[in-house]
Amino acid sequence: MRLVPLTDRLTAAFADTHAWQIPYDTSPRHLAGPGDPRHVTHGLAAAGWSTVSDPLGADLILRSPDHGYRLQYAPEAHSTSRWWCLQADPTDNAPRWSAQFSGLVPAEVIASFTDALLTADAEDPPGIISTLESAGWRVSDPATAVSTDGMCQVELREQEFHDTPHWHMETREPRSGHYDGPQIWNAWFSDYMPDHLVAAFVTALADPAPLHRAMSDSTVHYGAAQKPSPLTPDQVVATHATRITSLHRAARATRRQKKIPAAGPANTGTARAAARR
Repeated sequence: MRLVPLTDRLTAAFADTHAWQIPYDTSPRHLAGPGDPRHVTHGLAAAGWSTVSDPLGADLILRSPDHGYRLQYAPEAHSTSRWWCLQADPTDNAPRWSAQFSGLVPAEVIASFTDALLTADAEDPPGIISTLESAGWRVSDPATAVSTDGMCQVELREQEFHDTPHWHMETREPRSGHYDGPQIWNAWFSDYMPDHLVAAFVTALADPAPLHRAMSDSTVHYGAAQKPSPLTPDQVVATHATRITSLHRAARATRRQKKIPAAGPANTGTARAAARR
């Protein structure tokens, strides 16, 4: 399959959406709200993923060029429900795995996960917990880290009927200083998830750099800090376009040099190994 870049119509629609929005620097990232889902879908489309869903349906489904990966985006009424699901089919060398994200997970953080699927080197990924500890998160044990505000937790959980654990992340409202308030969002990575993909997600999640949200974005949590961004709307759009172009070129180069699909099967490793400090 020949890689086809995003159409001018699609890129123009993204630009039209953001051209009139005054960007505000919003942090921490786990309270920034979902943002624009096209941060995820445009990146995959630029790497050759194609739409296989009903054009008149409510859900969006994308397939990788080698048909080994499937992304479904299905917005629901409840923000804590699963909106995103990315699934890898089993191969001779790797078992099936999947990742799920609820509605208020920032799209830019999910995009770091999908970008890593397309481009990142899977060799020797950084430790999940050690990455968060380096970012200032509180580490209570080798398998759990909590953000400095106490609202976001990353945990390696044991599974009752499985030999390998899985990563679970969630953000909750604070209640009496304890981590037990109503859930804001959650993310779940199955067992056999490639370590470098989880590492990409948590690295982006803990990044202190702000995300850009419109001044009137009602999905931003009231606890987030916002201030006018030094970037103009045109610069925000240009940054998105530069990333998409880079992904398209990387995917094209991969196909040309290695003669394999742009989103080939990823190397796997156990989640427990990623928790090493």
